[in-house]
Amino acid sequence: MMSKLSRAVFASLLPCVGIGVGATVPSQPNLLVIYADDLGYGDVSIHGAEDVFTPNIDRMAKEGMLFSAMRANCTVCSPSRAALLTGRYADRVGVPGVIRTDPADSWGFLAPGVPTLADELGKVGYHTAIIGKWHLGLEAPNTPNKRGFQHFHGFLGDMMDSYTTHRRHGENYMRLNEKKIDPQGHATELFTEWACDYLEDQSEASKPFFLYLAYNAPHFPIEPPEAWLEKVRDREPELDEKRAMNVAFVEHLDDCIGKVLTAIKSAGLEEDTIVVFTSDNGGALHYAQNNDPWRGGKQEHYDGGLRVPFAVRWPGKIPAGGESNYQGLVFDLFPTFLELAGAEAPARIDAVSLVPILRGGELPNSRELYFVRREGGRRYGGKSYEAIIHDGWKLMQNDPFSPLELYHLEKDPEEKVDLAGSNQAKLGDLTDRLRKHIQMGGVVPWGQPRSEGKESSH
Repeated sequence: MMSKLSRAVFASLLPCVGIGVGATVPSQPNLLVIYADDLGYGDVSIHGAEDVFTPNIDRMAKEGMLFSAMRANCTVCSPSRAALLTGRYADRVGVPGVIRTDPADSWGFLAPGVPTLADELGKVGYHTAIIGKWHLGLEAPNTPNKRGFQHFHGFLGDMMDSYTTHRRHGENYMRLNEKKIDPQGHATELFTEWACDYLEDQSEASKPFFLYLAYNAPHFPIEPPEAWLEKVRDREPELDEKRAMNVAFVEHLDDCIGKVLTAIKSAGLEEDTIVVFTSDNGGALHYAQNNDPWRGGKQEHYDGGLRVPFAVRWPGKIPAGGESNYQGLVFDLFPTFLELAGAEAPARIDAVSLVPILRGGELPNSRELYFVRREGGRRYGGKSYEAIIHDGWKLMQNDPFSPLELYHLEKDPEEKVDLAGSNQAKLGDLTDRLRKHIQMGGVVPWGQPRSEGKESSH
């Protein structure tokens, strides 16, 4: 049964998105997030890419709403995922850096007791599932089944050494719930198959579902199936091998996403399912990934490391062809999904619901956007580096030892002119604002217990 709160939410939403008077108010919608790994802003054709074709990702934007100015919460994996699933800045839930299988090089521990999106949706009747990459812990209490997900079919670790062997440093982190499994096939195709099976199962279920489909692709190693690489070589013979491999990898991912969209339609779930597509951070330049027109890439606080594709599709509810330039963060999905499900958001979140935009309105572009990454090695030394965006300006570092850089994004969106030396007033204002965020994150423990994972010799 739909709660009174849920009906009120939809009664306010539906007239603004073209549902006619007298139409039946639907029950709670199914919620699906398709989350790519390291997919650059310029590696989807709807953003102008000319050498890569992503018809299924483009289709989601064309059949729904494209958010052209969204940013990931971090320039690397784990913090972005922690933020998405908690609605809070990652350092405030104990994940300022990457959680790795080697404890000596791991920089986060998801805070016990912080409710996840799966926890909150489970409270209002949703079946909750994650298929694909987890990357927020290897052992209890930080495995998917202990953090609100009723179903987990995927990979616990940070990255795969190969998409066909599914190992990391010789260890098998593939799981069906808490059972170790050893499936055969390309990981992108396996996750797609498991998602399609889940959708078919849910077509007969009495509960709405929340599915978090988190692909490893196109994170390195860049391993497209050979047939996809040959197709790109034939079509684009002038591409160098590194770029051709990435293009093939992205196009293979897009094809698998298309299979998921087909499965939604075949299961009769299309009009009852909101699908969101996005990425955890920008593409890695070293692997010929493309973040155009933005400067930089993965690991960097320039917008190439932060700007990500973001599209929302809900046939019949969100008009096709819409576009928003709202400058939000991917973790805004947390309160958005809770509002659409008729659930109340926890008191302590940093994210902002996008529902006003989805129903044809606007949100002010005046909020502060905060970014942090902690990392080891000689380049970073276990220290953090931060960035903040406010009122059209960005203050940032790209590593803990470099000077602060200041950009006026409204006049200089490609971040070419550093104004840190010439605008002391704005530098001081943003430095003060940033310091407050650092203080809030600094009180949260992030050290990962040494018992978690196995130290690797690789």
